[in-house]
Amino acid sequence: RRLNVRVNIELLSISNPVHKKDLAVRLTDDTDPFFLYNLVISEEDFQSLKSQQGLLVDFSAFPQKFIDLLQQCIQEQNKDIPRFLLQLVSSAPALDHTPVSLNVVETNPFKHLTHLSLKFLPGTDAEIKKFLANCLKCLKEDKVMLEEKLKRTEEDLTRQLSYTQQSLAEKSRELDKLKNEWTSYTTALSNKHSQELTSEKERALQAQTQYQQQHEQQKKELENLHQKSIQQLQNRLSELEVINKDLTERRYKGDSTVRELKAKLSGLEDECQRAKQEVLSLRRENTTLDAECHEKEKLINQLQTRVAVLEQEIKDKDQLVTRTKEVLDATQEQKVILEESTEEKQRHIEKLETTIKSLSAELLKANEIIKKLQGDLKTLMSKLKLKNTVTIQQEKLLAEKEEKLQKEQRESQEMGQSLRMKEQEVCKLQEQLESTIQKLEESKQLLKTNENVITWLNRQLSEVQMAKKLDSPASAPAGGRAAVSPLSMPDRPSFHSSGLGHPISPLYAFQNFLEPIHSKNGNSQCPVQLNSQLLKASRCSDAHTVPAAGHAANKENGDQLGLESKYFKKKDDSIPLRGLSQNTLNSEYLRPYLPAKAQPSPKAAGTPASAYFPG
Repeated sequence: RRLNVRVNIELLSISNPVHKKDLAVRLTDDTDPFFLYNLVISEEDFQSLKSQQGLLVDFSAFPQKFIDLLQQCIQEQNKDIPRFLLQLVSSAPALDHTPVSLNVVETNPFKHLTHLSLKFLPGTDAEIKKFLANCLKCLKEDKVMLEEKLKRTEEDLTRQLSYTQQSLAEKSRELDKLKNEWTSYTTALSNKHSQELTSEKERALQAQTQYQQQHEQQKKELENLHQKSIQQLQNRLSELEVINKDLTERRYKGDSTVRELKAKLSGLEDECQRAKQEVLSLRRENTTLDAECHEKEKLINQLQTRVAVLEQEIKDKDQLVTRTKEVLDATQEQKVILEESTEEKQRHIEKLETTIKSLSAELLKANEIIKKLQGDLKTLMSKLKLKNTVTIQQEKLLAEKEEKLQKEQRESQEMGQSLRMKEQEVCKLQEQLESTIQKLEESKQLLKTNENVITWLNRQLSEVQMAKKLDSPASAPAGGRAAVSPLSMPDRPSFHSSGLGHPISPLYAFQNFLEPIHSKNGNSQCPVQLNSQLLKASRCSDAHTVPAAGHAANKENGDQLGLESKYFKKKDDSIPLRGLSQNTLNSEYLRPYLPAKAQPSPKAAGTPASAYFPG
């Protein structure tokens, strides 16, 4: 069985008749007062114990080593397989006042090693009575100390209760006064801020109308410029296509001539071989035919020169083919450059849209900063009122106690200084508010420039679309062959979910890619709404829809895109936005105004240890 045992170790010094030291070890159980075992070890007994069990320490160091072993047993007692065990072994089947041995055992997978074994004797009746008397004495002393401590705490609590009740009554009266004053102050502030808010709204609406007029004028100018540039590019592309066709035809002709020359060359080689054989046969047959052989050799030389000429012509044709390939590669590189320029324009449009969204977010942040400043003003006013009440109480105490007059005057001066500091802080906050308003005006100017660039790019895209519509009838098949235009590819996607089964051009798909706003109804776009709590673009969850060609031209002016009606009176006057990104919320204008977001000590002798009783 397992139980907790308290081990007390004492070092006794006896000077009568001879000076010597004894080590007294006592085993007790807090739950069983009659559980008492004693062991007294003198220096002579320790020497015999040292020789019997092979100990390596002296008598002076033995108590500390024994305490270390007990502490290791305490550390291992809560484990499933403890390394150190404290065994209390008795020869009798039960602990009935028989000698027992206390063993400190270290366990390992191979063997149980006994580091120390001590024999304890059970306590006699006199020793048990003495032990119980000491325990009772200690309990009585603890009881007396606790009673005294309880009385002191009761007296302290009664005094504190009376004082707190008085202070509570005074504070409640002060609170009523402060509530009345605060209600009047808040009503005045709310009226003032409502008037300021209405005036700001009117100014914003006027500025928006001016920006929209300028935007429309610049849009027309940019549309004309973009139309001219697109026409020039299309003329250049048609010229390159004609040149490419001519080069391909020349290449095919050169290939055919090369094949014919190769066939002639093979025939001539065969004839040459047959002529050589005939010359050899004629030489063997008759030496008189040498003249004819010389003539045939001349003919062979002429044929070889002709073959060389033909080979030179083949090389010239190959060079011509390589030149045509280089021209074709140059045209393809120009085409790739044009595509990269269109992609760069698209990225520039996206950046401008993100800046527009950041400016709208800055408006909301400015409102939040104003609210925060109002809250700070309220807290400052409450602190000032509390300080005024404290000064009134101090003045009453000054009338009663003249000796503390100087100290109270100093405190009143300090309160005045703190009041001036608070007023300076209020002035600083007002300056910050003015700076935020100035930055808001700068952001409006930046918004104006960004809107102008966006409208210019949208106008360019619309001109590309109109140019494609004008060129599509001219690219119809004629004479059994039709040139495929790069603006209208054969594999154009069709959008069945929107009810339009006919394919669309890549330019039109590119324009709709710049405006990733989905629609729930047939041809209406989903507006970008800026919420005051969560600034994000609300996107429609239905399928993509592609409006007809007539609706695409009015998409910038007819749809309701912009800020909420919370900041503008009419939605019709809102500025059209295109695919605002969430990455521009961290703007540099409002960044300065955002809020900054033992080991247990070893136990000494006398602490309870876990003892293991086998059987």
